[in-house]
Amino acid sequence: MPTKTATTLAAIAAAAVAAAATSAHAANPAAKPAMEKCYGIAKAGQNDCKAGPGTSCAGSATRDYQGNAWKLVKAGTCLSIKTPKGHGTLEPQP
Repeated sequence: MPTKTATTLAAIAAAAVAAAATSAHAANPAAKPAMEKCYGIAKAGQNDCKAGPGTSCAGSATRDYQGNAWKLVKAGTCLSIKTPKGHGTLEPQP
């Protein structure tokens, strides 16, 4: 039979684990990161949606790094994505 001290320590440890799990969940309740459209980084046929007039949605980019085709990326990362043509932009390019 466990001693009173062992039982108390086990209860304290369980409470600490539960508190840590609760605070981690409150800080990030399985939230998806904020996303943004990043133009000019998609390879041909690999854009997430619309690639200019006359196109519909995903996979419609006809050339690599097409300026009016976008992919969703984690917010704040677009401008740091390098391509052979430069880097991603937050606005469509010709």
